[in-house]
Amino acid sequence: MTRSSAISSPPSQGDPYATLAAHYDAFFSFHREWFQSARNRILHHVFPTLESACDLACGTGRAALTLAARGIRTYALDSSPAMCRLARANAREARATLRAPLTVHQADMRDFSLPRAVDLILCNGDAVNHLPRRAGLALAARSAARALRPGGYYFFDVNNWRAFERLWPQTMLLERPGVALLIRGSNDPRRRRGISESHWFLQQPANGLWLRHSERLEEVCWTPGEIRSTLRRAGFTTIRAFDSARFAGPGLTQPGCRTFYLARLAL
Repeated sequence: MTRSSAISSPPSQGDPYATLAAHYDAFFSFHREWFQSARNRILHHVFPTLESACDLACGTGRAALTLAARGIRTYALDSSPAMCRLARANAREARATLRAPLTVHQADMRDFSLPRAVDLILCNGDAVNHLPRRAGLALAARSAARALRPGGYYFFDVNNWRAFERLWPQTMLLERPGVALLIRGSNDPRRRRGISESHWFLQQPANGLWLRHSERLEEVCWTPGEIRSTLRRAGFTTIRAFDSARFAGPGLTQPGCRTFYLARLAL
């Protein structure tokens, strides 16, 4: 923000990701190549067998677009109405590049259904950590198992406690024309949660004043053992784990902070 202006707070919104959705691609595209590299390397033997997939917590739909561009029929689901609107808009804009249908629906990863069973469930961007309760991990795993064909794959990533302990306690200021974002991170060892307090400053074109909107998000943490036992109880028999540091560029993460999981449902 380069000029002194009055600051006020807009009314709270029912969708906790509404402000984030509007600016997500501008502020958080830095991880896109990293995650895509991880998907391509971990799923390289899976992609040739896929006919259909579902991108859970699809956000603005960027991962879903890459699947549909490969010729994979794709369902994109997100609990945020604002994210769904942007995913649909991005799908319309990219229609000419898609080799298979892509449909977007609003749904909760803990309890969703699809018109037909799919070969792959994708859930990237530590979306699983955003579940409000620890019990949500089992609900999401069971929903994924119900939506997969026998032998289908569930691919997701999580932030581990090391990330909440080492990387989150910091303050970041991100700026774009007319928008500034101040993020303060912390953790709660007793509850094993990462906490992110975001303060958005949005300049109004009509009068140049800045509106402030604050959000508080928490991420739940599970141990690798808890994740593996939850997946097995849901019916996944083959579980592989990959440290994200293998795929990330310099400065993006540290070993042990984020893990990618690839679980296969029993045949």
